[in-house]
Parts: sequence; structure tokens; C-alpha cells
Amino acid sequence: MAAVVPMTKGKSAGAVPRFDDAAPEAATKRSAAARRLEDQPGFVLHSYPYSESSLIIETFTRAHGRVPLLAKGAKRPGSPLRGALLQFQQVGFSWSGRGDLRNLVRAEWLGGIPVLSAKALLCGFYLNELILKLLERDDPHERLFDQYASAIAELASGRREGHVLRAFEMELLREIGYAVNLAIDAASGEGVVPAARYTYDVESGLRRVAPGEVAERELTGAAALAIDKGDFSNPQVATQAKHLMRSLIDHHLNGRRIATRQIFHSLQQT
Repeated sequence: MAAVVPMTKGKSAGAVPRFDDAAPEAATKRSAAARRLEDQPGFVLHSYPYSESSLIIETFTRAHGRVPLLAKGAKRPGSPLRGALLQFQQVGFSWSGRGDLRNLVRAEWLGGIPVLSAKALLCGFYLNELILKLLERDDPHERLFDQYASAIAELASGRREGHVLRAFEMELLREIGYAVNLAIDAASGEGVVPAARYTYDVESGLRRVAPGEVAERELTGAAALAIDKGDFSNPQVATQAKHLMRSLIDHHLNGRRIATRQIFHSLQQT
């Protein structure tokens, strides 16, 4: 079973949040979800101890989004849950209960994905951390779930990690309402000119850089068009895409750090 990367505790990192001031609509939605649900496909994002024998499992499910589950007795040697709660493997979850933490009734390993290792494993932890920090609980994102499942399979198959990460980051931004349009100059409404210089503003979008201007998040028009199409085959495009996505994701994290980036950096220094 893959080791779990430690994360800072808090709402996004695994602690169960309070909903004292939640809107009535949200409370009604949670009450409607109190029935027992069977065989929901999903992935384990993160887990941490709840008691001497139990775990809280942060899951990412296709139909219900992020769902926290209490896995009673999961730490016991004879628990049937121990062999099923694997990260980066699709699992069928069955749960019941009310409130912010539901009870895991059963977990069945669905298989089908080779085990991640080395750099691909760290990339998988990075994807998990993005989901934990940028998605709300109980908010379905079926398209993003499919992208995640595809990304894990591609990482396991040996596809270039940077290409997989950039494609997922773009889909994640789209899903949380910040789609990145790199084919149109937002200032003029005209199509992007490959030979021109551009910058991307978080609030207003892509715009052409004026002659002599020094701009942040700068990229060539050719790179912008390639990134927009999801084509990261050119090394220069891949580098510009990495810097752009990191800048945009950092903006939406509001100062929160990505732990896996620090691990990447530490490994590169050794």
C-alpha cells in the first residue's frame, strides 16, 4: 500500500470542517444524502487516524465529489478494509449516515490500474493535494473525476509526467470556474498571433504585451495556442505551461502551500 504524504491539517488537508453557518440549502442537500449509497466508484485521496483502530478517509467519487468517510476498524490486522483502501486504485465505496462524516460500510478494490512508483507516485500525490485544496466537499465533478482516472492511468503507463499534470491542472481550473482561454486576446477579442508576446492576467485573461513592456506570466502566441490545444510536446511550450499553471493555481490557493512541490524541490537538490 502506498504511503500517504503528510499534509497540513485544516479543512482542505483532511480535518472535518464545521458547517455551523452553512446555508439551509446545503443542510437540506446533506440530509438528502443520508440514505445508504452502494458501490460508488472513487479514489482514496488521503487518510489519517481517527482512533486506535479507525481511519478517516478522504475520497474523490464520481457522483458525489469529495466525501469524507469514517472507516471503523480499518487499522486492525484482520479488517477487510485494509486491502481495499489503496491510493491511486479505483474503489467501490458503500456508505451511510448523516452529517459531515459518513460511515464507510464496505470498500471493494476495482483494480485495473498498475501501481505508481518513483516520480509518477509523487505526481499522483500532487494531483490528490490539488483536489483536497481546491474542491469543496459534496460537490460532484464527473468530468474532472474522469480526467483524474485517466491521469493516474497515464502516469502508471509511463507517459511524460509534465504533460499529464498540465492537462489535469487546466481541467481543474475549468471545473472550479476559472477556465483558461489562450486562443483569444481578451483585450481586443482577436485571435492570438503566434509571433506576438502575451501575458495572462488572472482577472481579465490573455492580452498582448506592448512593445518594451515587461510583463509577468509572459508567453509567446505560439505557446499560448499550443497550451490551449493541450499540446505540450515542445519543450519550450511545456516550460511556459508549467510556469503559467503554477502561477494561476497559486493565485487560487490564496497563500496555501503545496507540500508535494516542496518534496519535488528537495529531491532535485539531492
